[in-house]
Amino acid sequence: MSVVTKKFIYISDLHYEHRLWRNELAFYKEELQILEERLKEIISKNSHYEVVANVDSYQNRFDLQRDHISELKHRIKKHDHFLAEYAESHPIATDHVHFQDHTALRNDMDRFRELYYELKTEFNQFAVRWM
Repeated sequence: MSVVTKKFIYISDLHYEHRLWRNELAFYKEELQILEERLKEIISKNSHYEVVANVDSYQNRFDLQRDHISELKHRIKKHDHFLAEYAESHPIATDHVHFQDHTALRNDMDRFRELYYELKTEFNQFAVRWM
């Protein structure tokens, strides 16, 4: 029989992490635009079948990453909104109350970083080959 222990954290720590994640996701979103510009540059200079075949794949993967960014930003905003409402309703107790840690969201951010880095690395290798 396994026992699940819940981790608790202060609201200020949750908010701090949310701010970091929002900035990080904004960076990834901007970087995706740069990668897409590079993809357009590659296709404009190459008509090789292998290039053409990979362009749609990379564009779809970039779009998927953009969707993941939007979904993560939405979840962060939703959690921040919950915390703000709590703080507004309980202004004195906020600094002394422990909240359940957002472990699932943190794990999803970690997984996103992993997948994004893999895509970026793979794409950059593709770009070096065809530029």
